[in-house]
Amino acid sequence: MNYIKEIITHQIVIDKSIFIGILFPLDDPSNIKDLIEEAKMMFPKANHYCSASLYGEGLEHATSSDDGEPQRTAGIPILEVLKHNNITNVLCVVVRYFGGIKLGAGGLIRAYAKATSEVLKTATFYEKKEMEGYKITFDYALISKVDHILEDISIIKDKVYLEDVSYQIYFKEKDISVFDEIKHQFKSIESLPFETLWIKI
Repeated sequence: MNYIKEIITHQIVIDKSIFIGILFPLDDPSNIKDLIEEAKMMFPKANHYCSASLYGEGLEHATSSDDGEPQRTAGIPILEVLKHNNITNVLCVVVRYFGGIKLGAGGLIRAYAKATSEVLKTATFYEKKEMEGYKITFDYALISKVDHILEDISIIKDKVYLEDVSYQIYFKEKDISVFDEIKHQFKSIESLPFETLWIKI
């Protein structure tokens, strides 16, 4: 599943109506009402604040709201786009400032779906992975070499510079042969418990 970590907004205009898609990371479904209120503060006096949310690894919690638009012309299209993008723990609010031209049911469905698709295109996605960690300790002279080797195959969660250098690392790749080639130069390698980390997609 894909996740987002920050609030993202994107605006489109369709037949003089302004549609603003807002993506909120959703830590708990109980926060949905507060996040919709936040959207209203971000973009006040709009005509509609339609929304949909997905939560849980199995998408066991889903909501949608048309907020005054004709039934099933806003919330459901937003929700379907979210599902199609394999994203979870997210709330999407699409704000509409009415431009004076009625779009009809089909036009509204396409507009809300497009607003959602466009804001998703601007998002940075992450996935959660259970990763095995190591604490490695080495001489200062090896810093550049170690950094170069680790930058593509690992996440360096912590760096400590004392008498020696210590890194807390988690491997993103299964092939760590380049790491194996230099590990004999380390002063120590300590295994750490598996940890769930965010990996940028």
